[in-house]
Amino acid sequence: MTCHTEGIKAIAPAKWRGLDGLMGVYWDAEGQAGARAYYLSPDPRIVVFFNDVSSHIRMSNREAAFGHHDRPMTRAIYVPAGVPLWTSFTSPHRFSHLDLHLHKDRLLRFLAPAVGTSVARTALRRPVEIQDVEAIETLASLLVAEVSHPTRHAAFAESLVGSIVTGLLDLPEPGGDQVNGRLTQAQMNKLVARVDARSDGRMTVAEMAATVGLSESWFASVFKQTTGKTPLQWQLGKRIEHAQILLRESDLTVADVAVQLGFSDQAHLTKAFRQITGETPAAWRRVQQIP
Repeated sequence: MTCHTEGIKAIAPAKWRGLDGLMGVYWDAEGQAGARAYYLSPDPRIVVFFNDVSSHIRMSNREAAFGHHDRPMTRAIYVPAGVPLWTSFTSPHRFSHLDLHLHKDRLLRFLAPAVGTSVARTALRRPVEIQDVEAIETLASLLVAEVSHPTRHAAFAESLVGSIVTGLLDLPEPGGDQVNGRLTQAQMNKLVARVDARSDGRMTVAEMAATVGLSESWFASVFKQTTGKTPLQWQLGKRIEHAQILLRESDLTVADVAVQLGFSDQAHLTKAFRQITGETPAAWRRVQQIP
């Protein structure tokens, strides 16, 4: 693995344990504002953070993309073999995380009996980034304990890794739509929640794809198959729904609504609103206010 860091230091000795086809490493570290790092591995890698780093660390798969195509670091990520990752700290931050370095052939042998070799290979090529870690964090905490102070047979730690892998990777549900070129309901729910959490409802297609752990090109294709719309058409519809809520439930002017939802000006919002609803924002609001 190639790794370069600047402005990041460990504040305690790393704890590690080698297992069958994988290595688990637990780090407690801190980064300065402006700290940077670069990672590239010939094998897959999973990182689970034990605290929220999204407001402190940005990540990108392109070196010159910061400020354009970077995104917040999430609580757990899966980085496929050969995919580069750059990170940058926007503010000082102390963090702890579990690194799992996984041999791709070992992963394939683990997944293939359950989902088939073809589906397993496809899943191993798809990056995953999730903020809601829940059970994965619990599993990772148990694994850190075994990495730091082994008390059980290695098979126990390896089974924890297997559970983390299956909980994190984008594997199709039995009989699910993913294998038929459609997003699963769980993926759509995750995407809706992520868009709704943004104050302006805006995300790039790359960010939307990363939310459900798919490549940008594959995501655009299966999204259209799932919804009948392009990702940006769908996102515009969600933003107009948000505009309708603000127009109905607040005293904001149309211009203020436009600013809050990231439209360039009132005219831009009016054009998009009419395109979706057939009415201007002002006319729509007047109808809503009729007793």
